[in-house]
Amino acid sequence: MEQPFSSSKVTVEYFDPHDVYKLLSPGLIPRLPLRDLNWQSHAGPVRSINTLHVELVPADQAGTVDRSSVLSPTPDSKAPGRGRGESTASSRDDGFSTAPIGGGRGTPTDNAGPPGAIRHSGPGITKERRHQIPGLRRTPYLKILFVRCDDNDAYKSTTRSEIREWIKANTHSLTPGKTASNAENHDAFEWLIVHVVIPNTVAATQPRSSGSKAADSSSEKTSALKWRTGSSTLLEKLRNDFNGTGKGAVDRVRQIRIGINDVPYDLFPRVVPAVPTGYQETEQDSENAWQDLIGKIKELILSSFDIRVTQYEEDIKDKDAQRGLPGWNFCTFFILKEGLARGFESVGLVEDALVGYDELSIGLDAIIKEQAISGSAEAHGGALLDYTEELKILAEQAASQIFSGSMEFEDEETVDLQTSKRVKDTDPFGAIPISSTKKPYRELILANNISLFDFRCYIFSRQVALLLRLGNAWSTREELLAKLKEQQDMAPRGVAPRAPPPKQASDESENLSQLAEICRRTLEFVPAVSMLIRKDILAALGLVKGGVGAGDDFQKIDPVLAEVIDNIVASFAFSVAQQILAQTSTKSLQIPAPMLATSGDSEHKSAIPEPKTMIHPARSSSIPLRQSIQRPPPSPVGFPGPGRKDSVGEYGMAQFLKTGLEELAATRAELYTLSRNVLEECGKRRGWTNGWAAVPIVGESADLQEISLDDEPSSEAKPSTEVGSDLQASVAGVGNELLRTALDNKDDFYRLYETLTDKAMRHYSVAKYDHSVQATKADLAVLKFHLSEYKEAEYYFYNTIPFFGGCSWSLLELSMLVMYAGCLKELGRQEDYVTKALRQLLTKAAAAERDRLQQKSKLRIGNGSVAQYPENSAISGFLADMLTVSATLEKEVKIPLTNFFGEVELDGPPTYDDDQDSFSLSLKLRSLLVDEFDAESVSLRISSPGFGGNKEIWVQAKGPVTIKPGRNKVPLQSNMLMPGNYEVDQIRIKSSNILLHFERELGQVVEKPFPVLQNPVVTLYQRTSSLDVRLSSSKDIRLDTNNMLEVEVMTGWNDITSAEVKIKSATGGLRLLMGDAVILDESAAKSKKAEGGTFTFGAITRDSSVKISFPFRMEQDVLHVAVKVEVTYSTDKGTFTFFKTSSVSIALALGVNVQDVFKHKALFSRFTVSTASPSPLRLYKSELIPSELFESHYGIPPSDPVAIFPKQPASLLYKVTKKPGVTIGPNTKKTLYLKLWYSVLQDEIEDLLDKTLTKDLADTPLRQYSKLIVYKVLAWSQKRLTAYELEKCTLLGELSTSFLSDVNWATQFPGIGPTSSSSLKGEDSHQIAAQLAAFLRSWLLANPVLPLSVPNHDSSLISTILIPVDIPPITIVHTTDIVFQQPPLPINSTSVSASASLDNIQGHPTFIINQQLPATLRLKWTRIWDTVFPASPQRSEDLEFSYEINAPPDTWLVGGRRKGHFVIPAATTTAATDQEDGEKKSSSTSRESSTPQTEADIPLLLIPLREGYLPYPSVDIKQVKATTPSTTTSASHSSSTSSSTTSPTRNNKGQTGAGAVQQQPQQPQAQPQQAQQPQGHYETDNRNLGEVVQVISDRARVTLSLDASGPAGGPLVLECERVGLEGEGGRVVA
Repeated sequence: MEQPFSSSKVTVEYFDPHDVYKLLSPGLIPRLPLRDLNWQSHAGPVRSINTLHVELVPADQAGTVDRSSVLSPTPDSKAPGRGRGESTASSRDDGFSTAPIGGGRGTPTDNAGPPGAIRHSGPGITKERRHQIPGLRRTPYLKILFVRCDDNDAYKSTTRSEIREWIKANTHSLTPGKTASNAENHDAFEWLIVHVVIPNTVAATQPRSSGSKAADSSSEKTSALKWRTGSSTLLEKLRNDFNGTGKGAVDRVRQIRIGINDVPYDLFPRVVPAVPTGYQETEQDSENAWQDLIGKIKELILSSFDIRVTQYEEDIKDKDAQRGLPGWNFCTFFILKEGLARGFESVGLVEDALVGYDELSIGLDAIIKEQAISGSAEAHGGALLDYTEELKILAEQAASQIFSGSMEFEDEETVDLQTSKRVKDTDPFGAIPISSTKKPYRELILANNISLFDFRCYIFSRQVALLLRLGNAWSTREELLAKLKEQQDMAPRGVAPRAPPPKQASDESENLSQLAEICRRTLEFVPAVSMLIRKDILAALGLVKGGVGAGDDFQKIDPVLAEVIDNIVASFAFSVAQQILAQTSTKSLQIPAPMLATSGDSEHKSAIPEPKTMIHPARSSSIPLRQSIQRPPPSPVGFPGPGRKDSVGEYGMAQFLKTGLEELAATRAELYTLSRNVLEECGKRRGWTNGWAAVPIVGESADLQEISLDDEPSSEAKPSTEVGSDLQASVAGVGNELLRTALDNKDDFYRLYETLTDKAMRHYSVAKYDHSVQATKADLAVLKFHLSEYKEAEYYFYNTIPFFGGCSWSLLELSMLVMYAGCLKELGRQEDYVTKALRQLLTKAAAAERDRLQQKSKLRIGNGSVAQYPENSAISGFLADMLTVSATLEKEVKIPLTNFFGEVELDGPPTYDDDQDSFSLSLKLRSLLVDEFDAESVSLRISSPGFGGNKEIWVQAKGPVTIKPGRNKVPLQSNMLMPGNYEVDQIRIKSSNILLHFERELGQVVEKPFPVLQNPVVTLYQRTSSLDVRLSSSKDIRLDTNNMLEVEVMTGWNDITSAEVKIKSATGGLRLLMGDAVILDESAAKSKKAEGGTFTFGAITRDSSVKISFPFRMEQDVLHVAVKVEVTYSTDKGTFTFFKTSSVSIALALGVNVQDVFKHKALFSRFTVSTASPSPLRLYKSELIPSELFESHYGIPPSDPVAIFPKQPASLLYKVTKKPGVTIGPNTKKTLYLKLWYSVLQDEIEDLLDKTLTKDLADTPLRQYSKLIVYKVLAWSQKRLTAYELEKCTLLGELSTSFLSDVNWATQFPGIGPTSSSSLKGEDSHQIAAQLAAFLRSWLLANPVLPLSVPNHDSSLISTILIPVDIPPITIVHTTDIVFQQPPLPINSTSVSASASLDNIQGHPTFIINQQLPATLRLKWTRIWDTVFPASPQRSEDLEFSYEINAPPDTWLVGGRRKGHFVIPAATTTAATDQEDGEKKSSSTSRESSTPQTEADIPLLLIPLREGYLPYPSVDIKQVKATTPSTTTSASHSSSTSSSTTSPTRNNKGQTGAGAVQQQPQQPQAQPQQAQQPQGHYETDNRNLGEVVQVISDRARVTLSLDASGPAGGPLVLECERVGLEGEGGRVVA
C-alpha cells in the first residue's frame, strides 16, 4: 500500500550540459518520490521518512530562482517559467497549497554547445551573497552532473577535464583538504556524477566492470568476443578519477544505460554505430542500476541533511546560551531556530518541525511575560512594534465611514472560501486571514519590524500548515499531486520502456486526530488574538500605553471606536473560524443531513453547505420546517425519556469507527458555535436576539438595584442618542462577506444563526456529545418560538425538554415548558396541551416546591449559595387552564398523585361512629401547586391479601372538597366494614376530567424518604355491639349425608329494616349446596330465599340473630373451609355493608374402629373411640341404633362422661343378633347407626375464655373491644396449649392461665382507633393498645386458674355424630369344637384324688404326657348372616368343604381322621319361593343352620408329646371347588385395627379356616376347565381358639441315689412311681 502523501520536498540541482536529461527522465520520474528513508536523530531514535518528494531544478534556471533568500516571498511573487512544459508556481505557503516541485529540463537552446562542453556558472550569472544570519535557504541538498561520454577518447580529451572544472566551480566547499565553515554547513550539499550511456555507442558495448564478466551480464558466457584484458571501462575510469582514494572516500559515480525503446527514437542524438562486442545489457541489470542510483540519491540527501541539522543545533545551543547577555535578540534567535524547523519540514519530519514551532511559541510567551514584568523590552529579547499598521488604517477608515454615512452594501455576490483570488477590499484580512504568505513575515521578524499580533499570526499559520501536512489534508496534497502527475505525464516514453509505470497515488484518508488538533488550537488562538487586536488598535490610536509590556489600563473609549473595534474583532474571529472549518473539511467526516428544510425548489440557496462551498444566505423569508419530519411516538408522560439518544438516530447517521472522528466532529462543532456566538454578539448590538432574552422568567425576582462603581454619575457616561442610533446599523469594520450579509437585515441574520446552530448540532451528534446536542436544540427551539414559528418550535421543545429535566427540575426546563405550552396552545392541540405541556409544567413546578420545602427544613450551616425557585406568579393560572381544557377531552387524563402532592399521610387510626357500623379516616396531604382547585371526589382504597381473596374497602369523601396550596385535611368515611389488617394501595382525587391517582403494591416496603404513606397500615376491628357473622360446622354430624355449615347473623345494636345475605365459597373445591339451605330461626320464617346463595330478610330487631344452615361438598380432602359472607342491611341511619371471611374446621374430632366376632347365633362388635386431635374428648353417651334386620344389645352405661385421651381410647362392646321372622327384601334396611354424644376439650376452654373475658369487660370502658380481645386471646390459646396442658386440664378440671402471662400484649393491638363518643376519644392507638394490654395483665393476675366444669347434656358444646355400621354378609359361618372324653383306664384312689386335683388346676383339663386322649371334632354351620339380596347362587346349591386338623408335630400326635370333606346342603326350594312371595314358613329355616342330622362328629385320638400348657390343635376349613382353586376369606387373617374419618373400620374375628382345595394330581392338562363357581365369604368360629390343656409328667414319685454312680458321674435313678397306674412301679436303673 502506498504511504500517506506529504508535501515535504528537497531541491536537487542537476547540470545537463549534454542534453541527456530528456533521455534519463522517462526512467527517473516514475521512481520518484523517494520512499522509506531512515535518519538517525541526534537526540532520539531513528526517524522514518515515508515519502520524500524531490524537486529537480536545472542549473541554468536555479540561478534565477530566489532559492537562498531568507525572506518569505511576497504574495504576488512568482517563479519564472522553466524550459519545455513551462509552468508557473507560487512560492507562497498559505496552508492550502505547497511550493511546486520542478521537473523540467533545459532546452537545446539553453544548453547550446558541443556534446563535450560542460557549462558552469559564469560571469553572466550573478552569484548570491549569503546572509550573515543563518537560515534555511532553498539551496540544493544534492547536485547531479549528467555526463555523456561515448568512448574513451572523448573522455580523455574533453570530458575528464570538464568534469574537473565543474567540480572545482560548484563543489568548492567539499574540496578535499579544505574544511567547511559553519555558514557553509547551513547550506551543505552533496554531488553525484551520472554517466548516461547512449545506445549503439562504444560505451554501450562496454561492460560495467572489467573484473568479472559474469557479474555484468549472463549473456557474456555465449559471447564470442571477449573484452580485452588490461583495459578499463568508462565507468571504472570515472570512479578512479573522481571517487577519491582515502579510506572514507565516497562513491559518487553512477552509470545509467538508456535502452533503445525507452524513449522515442527522434529524441536520440545521431551517433556512428560502434562495432558490437557481444555485450548486451539485460533488463535485470538495468533495474539494478536504477535501484543503485536511487539508493545513492537517498544516501547523499540524508548526509547533507545531517550536516545541516548538526550545524543548526550547535548554533541554536550557542544562541540560547547567550540569552542573558545584552543585545540578545529573540527575533534573530527565532529565525535561526525556524531554519531548523523548516529543515525538518523539507525532508518530511513534520512532527519535529511542529515541535520547533511550539517551542518558539512558548518562548515568545515567556519573552512577553518577562518584558511585562520588567517594563523594559530592549533588555529582554528586543522590542516589537506597538501596533499593527493595517489595523490602525482599518479602524480609522471604519470610524470615518460611520460618521460619513457611507454604509451601503450594494451587491450580494457569493463568497467562496476556496477561491484563489483576493476578496473585495472591504475585507482587510482576506479570504484566508491566517497565512504565512500574507506578509513578508520573516523579513519583518528579522528586521524587528513586526507587531505581536503579526508575530502570533505567523507562528499560528505555520503550526496550522504543519498540522495540515500531518493530517494529510486535501488542501496540502491537492496541488502537489497535480504537479506530480503533470511531471509524470511530461516525461516522454518509448515504444517499450523498461522503466516501471508511474505509481497511481491511492486516495489515502486523512489523520482526523491531527485535524482535530488544528481546531482545538484555533479555539485557543481566537480569544487570545482577539484581545491582542483590541489592545493593538487602542495602542495605535493612543488610547492605551504602547508596548507589549503594557497593561490593560484602558482610557475612556468612544462608543464609535468601541463599535469599530468590536466589528473588526468579530470579523477576524469569524473569518479565522471559517478558514479552519474549510481546511479541516474531509469526506471521512460524514455529517448527518441538515435539519433545515427548503421552502421550495426555487430556494436552493437556503441550505448553507459545508464551508468549502460556503455561500452567504440569500435574502428571503424564514425557512419553514419540512413537513416530512416524523414525530416519534409519544411516551406515557408526554415526552421521550431523558436517556433517549435521538440526536443521532433522528438523522439516520451511520456509526463510524474511524480514529479521531468524534474528536474532529466535536472541535469543528465548537468552531461553528464560536462563529454563531460572534454573530450573536453582533446581532445584540442591533437589537436582534436569539430569543433567550424573551424567555419567560420563572425564577424568584430579587429586589436588587444596580450600583455604579464609578465616581461620576452614570448619566454622564451614557452616549448620545444620535451616536447610538448610528451604531445600531453600522457594519463598518466587518470585512467578512458572509458576516456582512447576515448583519444587513434581520432575516439573513436569523437564517445564518439557524444554519450555524444546525451545523454545530449535527457535528455534536457525530461526536456523541448529547449535552451539546440538546443545548443546540434548545437554542433552535427558543429561536423558533421567538420568531413565532410555533410548529418548528414545538418539535424542538418536544425532543429537548426531557433532557434538561431528567429526574429533577430546573428553572430552564420550566421556562421551556411555558414556551412549549404556548406553542401547543397556538397550534390548537388541546389534548397535547393538557397531557404533555401543562401536566409536565405543573409537575416540575411541584417538584421545585417540594425541593424548596426540603431545603427549608434542613439545618443550614454557613452561608452557602441559595438555590433559586420558580415564582408563584409565573406558574399561576396554568392549573385552571388544564382543568378547563380537560373538560373538553374525551378521555380521562390520569396524573400520578405524587406529581402534585407531598406528605400524604393518614391522620391517625380509624374512628368509629356510635350506634352504626361505619368508620372514618382522615387523609392529610400537602398541595405543591400554587393554585387551589375543587375536587369532585376524594377516595382511598384499603386492601388486605387475606385468604378467600383480596378484601377491598373504598373510603370516600361525602362531597366536593376544596384543595388549597399547602396542607389539607380531608375526612373520608365508609359504611363498609371488614375486620382485619389493611394497607392503603390506592388514592384518587378527581377534578373535571383530571384524575390524580396513587397506587402501590401490597406488602411493598416503604422507603423513608418516600413522601407518600410512610405508614399505610390500617387495622379494622369489630365492636362488641356491631353486626357480626359467625360460621360454624353443624353440631349434628351424619357421615352418610353431606355435612352442614351454619352461618349465624347477629344484628347487635342495629334495628334492621331490610337485609340481604350473600354466602359464597372462599376455598377451592368447596361447593355450597344452597338449594338445600335451611333458615333455622323461626323469627325469620317469612323471609324469602333467593337463588345463588342470596337470602333476603325483612325487619330484624336488634340483639337478635338469624341462623342459616346449608350442606356442602368437597372435591378434595381439606381440614378447613372458608366461607365469605356479605351482609348488606339498611337501618334508619343508612345502608351498611359487612364482609367477613371465616374459616372453620371440618375434620372429625374423633375416630371409630370396629371389630366383629361372628358366632353361631350372635355377632359381637367392639367399637374403639379415639380422638383425632391432640385435644381430649368427653364421651357422654353412645347408642347403636337397630335396623329392620338386626337388633343390638348393650350392657350398663357409665354414669359419668368418659374422658378420651390421644393415648387412651374408649371401647364399646355391642351384641348384635338377627331379628327372628324378618324376611330380607329389596327395601330392607340392614344398616345400624352408632350415635355418639361428645364434646371437645379445646372448645370448652375457648368457650370458658370467651365468656369470662366478655363478662369482665362488660362494665369497663373497653367493652367495645371485647371481641378483639377475645379473638387475640383465643388465637394465643390455640398456639400455646399443648397436649400435656390439655390432658392436665381434663384431669384436674381447671385451666391455668399461665400460658398467657409472657405474651407482649402491647404489640398485639396496633392501629386501634376509638369510637366517636367513647371515653377514649382523643387518645392515639398506642394509648388504647396500652390500656388493653394493662387490662389483660390485670385479668391474668386476678384469674390464675379458671374452673373447667363438665358441660350439661343440653349444652351447646355437646356434638353428636351418627356413624353408619354395616354388617358384612357372610355366606356360611362354621363352628368347630374339639371335646375330650373321660380317661378310658381306671386309676387308684391316690391317683383319683390326684387326678381330681389335676383336673381342677386353673380350670384347664389336665392330662399326662403320652396319654391317649379320645376326643370328638364337632362341625356346625349356619347361613343366617348371609343377608345379600337377591340371594346369591350359592344358596341354591350344595357346598362342599374340606377340613384339616393341624398340630405341631412336637406337641400333639393326632390319630383318627385328620382330613376330610363334608357337604352343606342347599337352602330348600320352598323357602326360596316363599321368600319371593314375601312370606316366612317354618320349613324355610330348616336349611338356615345345621341340625344334629347335618352336623358332623368326627372321633379323634390325641396324644400330648410334651409337658406344659398346650393349645388345642387348629382346624382349617376350606371350600372345595370343582374347577380352579380359589382362596376364601379366613378368620385367622383378620384382627387388624385402623382409623377412619368417615366410617368405622370393621375387623372380623372368628375361628374359621381359609384356604383352597388342591387340584387333582392326575387331572390331564388337556381336559377343559369347567365354569368357575361364584366365590362366597366364609367365617370359622373355632371355639377352642385361646383354650389350652395342661400336660404333666407320668411320674408321681422318684427315688434317686446321691452317689455319682450314674452315667457320666451323675445321680442314679433307683425307683419311679407313675401317676394314675395303680400297683405299677419298680426299680429303674437309668
